[in-house]
Amino acid sequence: MLKTLVLRSSSLSFSHFNNFSTLPRKFPFTFTHFPCPFSTVFPRPVNSCRCKVLAMAERTSTSSSHSLKYTNRLATEHSPYLLQHAHNPVDWYPWGEEAFAEARKRDVPIFLSIGYSTCHWCHVMEVESFENEEVAKLLNDWFVSIKVDREERPDVDKVYMTYVQALYGGGGWPLSVFLSPDLKPLMGGTYFPPEDKYGRPGFKTILRKVKDAWDNKRDMLVKSGAFAIEQLSEALSASAGSNQLPDGLAQNALRLCAEQLSNSYDSRFGGFGSAPKFPRPVEIQLMLYQSKKLEESGKPGEAKESLKMVFFSLQCMARGGMHDHVGGGFHRYSVDECWHVPHFEKMLYDQGQLASVYLDAFFISRDILYSFISRDILDYLRRDMIGSEGGIFSAEDADSAEFEGATRKKEGAFYIWTSKEVDDILGEHASLFKEHYYVKPSGNCDLSSMSDPHKEFKGKNVLIERNDSSALASKLGMSIQEYLDILGECKKKLFDVRAKRPRPHLDDKVIVSWNGLAISSFAKASKILKGEPQGTNFNFPVVGCDPKEYMEVAEKAANFIRRHLYNEQTRRLQHSFRNGPSNAPGFLDDYAFLISGLLDLYEFGGSTDWLVWATELQDMQDELFLDREDGAYFNTPGEDPSVLLRVKEDHDGAEPSGNSVSAINLVRLASMVSGSKSDHYRQNGEHLLAVFESRLKEMAMAVPLMCCAADMLSIPSRKQVVLVGHKPSEEFENMLAAAHASYDPNKTVIHIDPTNTAEMEFWETNNDKVALMARNNFAADKVVALVCQNFSCRPPVSSPKSLQHMLSNKSASSSVV
Repeated sequence: MLKTLVLRSSSLSFSHFNNFSTLPRKFPFTFTHFPCPFSTVFPRPVNSCRCKVLAMAERTSTSSSHSLKYTNRLATEHSPYLLQHAHNPVDWYPWGEEAFAEARKRDVPIFLSIGYSTCHWCHVMEVESFENEEVAKLLNDWFVSIKVDREERPDVDKVYMTYVQALYGGGGWPLSVFLSPDLKPLMGGTYFPPEDKYGRPGFKTILRKVKDAWDNKRDMLVKSGAFAIEQLSEALSASAGSNQLPDGLAQNALRLCAEQLSNSYDSRFGGFGSAPKFPRPVEIQLMLYQSKKLEESGKPGEAKESLKMVFFSLQCMARGGMHDHVGGGFHRYSVDECWHVPHFEKMLYDQGQLASVYLDAFFISRDILYSFISRDILDYLRRDMIGSEGGIFSAEDADSAEFEGATRKKEGAFYIWTSKEVDDILGEHASLFKEHYYVKPSGNCDLSSMSDPHKEFKGKNVLIERNDSSALASKLGMSIQEYLDILGECKKKLFDVRAKRPRPHLDDKVIVSWNGLAISSFAKASKILKGEPQGTNFNFPVVGCDPKEYMEVAEKAANFIRRHLYNEQTRRLQHSFRNGPSNAPGFLDDYAFLISGLLDLYEFGGSTDWLVWATELQDMQDELFLDREDGAYFNTPGEDPSVLLRVKEDHDGAEPSGNSVSAINLVRLASMVSGSKSDHYRQNGEHLLAVFESRLKEMAMAVPLMCCAADMLSIPSRKQVVLVGHKPSEEFENMLAAAHASYDPNKTVIHIDPTNTAEMEFWETNNDKVALMARNNFAADKVVALVCQNFSCRPPVSSPKSLQHMLSNKSASSSVV
């Protein structure tokens, strides 16, 4: 029975087709007394979805001839996903009381369909079932049908995804769940084909079975649904046995997670785990963090091994087809082990996190390959994914029409090439380009049996770099720079041709949490990239802009959120924006990820106003989400009665968990302020981590970022770098870049201009030690830097080189005056 199971939300957390096979464990709930009449109904395994039915790789364009024959209630919604279904013959309702009341009035079950606008298999099910008039009639006659955008309402999605995963051990989108009129789940799955096949019932069969069960076995269904929610609520109610983690647990969890990841490392193709391969940046973050710790503890050999795994993985990802070599940015994941053939959708949360880890790799290695890729991602976002007011859009679809007017859309159509197309476009340089990117007349999706098992891409090429550029340049008698310049020119030509193709659908929704991730990367890039060697050459699709432009992008995005998604009176966030704010409130991830972005905005040179806003948001996050008695943060405010579960997330998956990010935010805030406020932040962080003690002990690989947070919090005092001088000035910018010139996740950078009244007032209120440093060390003609631990500082320095030397000196933090 469910009562006997101990469950954590980490094992039930999925972000846009996470790789379930790599989760540390599954929870195939055994409903011993669950009176479910659907013993033959199973959810479709997500990881095999691309391979099952070749015909499903295509879908009808939304401009098909019959698509405007019907109009339902979704036509007045703002969500791109809901609008995609506004002209289905299904009488869709949005999530809300109108739909619930209709189900109660008609005394019928609810069919809940959850997806997102760039979800390939959501499109497939729409074409096969929701545009089918026969299926629509069954739904309209027997059910009240509700459509939910999981990006707009992650709280609703979480409830029913948790139920499906708990019941069947798998999940994904589209999520298909049947509910009672009081919203208790009765039965669920993911994608269902319209007809019976593969030994599984089709969607029409399922509708008939649910209708029959509702008419004849209703009491059992309703009781089982209520029981399931009751047991899930009990299982997910995590609490701490104490107010902090036991001594040594943080270090053990960090070591255990690094060991587990190392054991799953693919030494041939890079990455952690097997195909399909997902770029889980939190894994890279942990390995980089552990490498730094090993180096500091006098284990350079082990540190080098960790870095070797990270660098090789990042290089393989950058060379692979998952990276859009022509337009920049990364696709969602690779279906094969060699990072070649991707699932072609592009998600903002991937871009934000990947840019950040490539910046960290540049931090450590000083190899411009990594700075180039971070620019490649950020320049893609600047060009294609940012609105006129600065908000950053959420996603681009995997599917698009092959040509204007086509009634079918195909996955990857926008991104793939025939050998003849390359010849026609590139002319004399076609041979060079084709050898570099493994372009062949027969198509190149042949590197793995998993790349294209049904020959969907026969004769087509997904660009991948398989050879060393220097070797190819030497073979042609060229300098490496001449060779790279030609490649850049070729990519620009292909880009211009590609721009004339029908574009994939753009989901121009602005989501606060994902913008927070991107804001962090843009802010970091503004200073880290100042470390690139003078005279570095860049080739398309990298623009090669002055790094300070990235700070402008970050600030514009933050200002968009403040203007459109933040209420200055209530100090609350809304979750997303499209043609106006959504009705959904801000969730934990929105607050946590935005606070992290604002702290980076400040530390990398932004105004103290960002720091003020971060502290205000942290106060509101505590008010809305903090479990003051049992510790940690819930994922929702708990104010919507239609959301039946309130969960404390810990799983660091495609996106980090709100609790992991919050723990790091609390560590950072505690190192900036002083007195009781610092103690309050630190105590909340300690209590939060204590809630997840068992996860850190037993399944560290599920929570890599939380492992980092636990270690950060175990350090008695972070290193602080305090800069004092006039802002803005070239001298100040150079000193700030020096403060950020070395990788150290346990470092806080504070900068203050004593002539700025607002800044001085903030520090006098929140940390009088910083205000005192500013007064005592200010010089009108220079910028002064102090390196401190617990605000006990070494002698001040006033040149960037001296500061860099001090920060790279391992003994610097222990020698104080």
